[in-house]
Amino acid sequence: MNHVFPRHNLAPPVKAIRGEGCYLYDDAGKEYFDGSGGAAVSCLGHGDPEIVQAIKDQAESLAYAHTGFFTSDPAEALADLLIQHAPGNLDRVYFVSGGSEAVEAALKLARQYYLEIGEPQRRHVIARRQSYHGNTLGALATGGNAWRRANFEPILMDVSHIAPCYEYVDRAIGETPYAYGQRVAQELEDEILRLGRDSVIAFVAEPVVGATMGAAPAVEGYFQRIRQICDQYGVLLILDEVMCGMGRVGQLFACDADSVTPDILCIAKGLGAGYQPIGAMLCTDRIYDAISNGSGFFQHGHTYLGHPVACATSLAVVKAILGRGLVPKVQEQGEKLSKVLSERFGQHPHVGDIRGRGLFRGIEFVEDRETKTPFAPTKNVAGRFKKAAFEAGLICYPMRGTRDGNLGDHVLLAPPFIISDEQIGEVADKLSVACDNVFA
Repeated sequence: MNHVFPRHNLAPPVKAIRGEGCYLYDDAGKEYFDGSGGAAVSCLGHGDPEIVQAIKDQAESLAYAHTGFFTSDPAEALADLLIQHAPGNLDRVYFVSGGSEAVEAALKLARQYYLEIGEPQRRHVIARRQSYHGNTLGALATGGNAWRRANFEPILMDVSHIAPCYEYVDRAIGETPYAYGQRVAQELEDEILRLGRDSVIAFVAEPVVGATMGAAPAVEGYFQRIRQICDQYGVLLILDEVMCGMGRVGQLFACDADSVTPDILCIAKGLGAGYQPIGAMLCTDRIYDAISNGSGFFQHGHTYLGHPVACATSLAVVKAILGRGLVPKVQEQGEKLSKVLSERFGQHPHVGDIRGRGLFRGIEFVEDRETKTPFAPTKNVAGRFKKAAFEAGLICYPMRGTRDGNLGDHVLLAPPFIISDEQIGEVADKLSVACDNVFA
């Protein structure tokens, strides 16, 4: 017996011993292809010598300095590099330790912004059903996945949730993708008017919905309409790129694929590539200046803000993504992965949809392809698929509750950016083994 509190008390995890490239190895020597990068984290693969060296170098010179007293060179350099490539008027970076913290910071900054400019009546947040924004209480309340929220509803703040942009299930027969996107975007304006046209702080959304809907991008024109509505009613647009950002969908910042710019942007996961825990919240100069010209103090903070080793690691990661040409490689390998998945599973009787962007791909499972009917939750398709894939030597990210938090199953793929053509075939082979096991 050990004293680690695991995620699942009745299913203790296998012990990982080492990682190399796209593979992890357990204490029995078994090899696993990391087909989901953990949770879309390990974008550079495992054991990258350049990143490891950056960690060593920074730890030797300065491991920690509290941001209540100090800044550091790695934090300054990383912020400069991110803003150099960031969309729109994003101008300032607030470093945290992960995605949930980034979302919490974004929510609090949005509220304080309106206090600073004299609009204290703004208090509502709107997000989307079937979204996921983190597991801390504010982030969990903002997320719209019913299963994740259920046990904690009594202690969650009140957040409004509108429809996601979920074309596979919700677009009507005969409705164009563009018309569908405009229709569901209109729900934002309707909800703003219901709550009070000057009472909403922010709208929060993932450009490509990851964990809870399986790499579901919005249709063309959806986010442009969302941006127009936010501007019309003075609502801040917060985009959560914790899972889909940092090159994962073939753009350094995922929102660039939708030609939309947020007021606040959250990143993590691929920002540190798994080598250090780090996240960040980026905001516009307008928001930052409102704080500077008002109270001068963002009423928020954590002990490990701007951690020097984490920032130095992330700086090396972002330089590697850019300097090694990995963003265009993600586009190229992502198209190859999509093609292979379509060829192998496009006509499978229990595969309803294959979707995504870049190296962020999802497969939605159904009991009936024609009617798009999901499996009953009692069949535990996602859980069985995860186990079957793991036994076949593939780490992937299956999830149940795709449709509404209860019904529906999908598997999410987010392999390292260094995946080769041969390894794409390996992923497909191991997915086939899992499909045969689950759907035989």
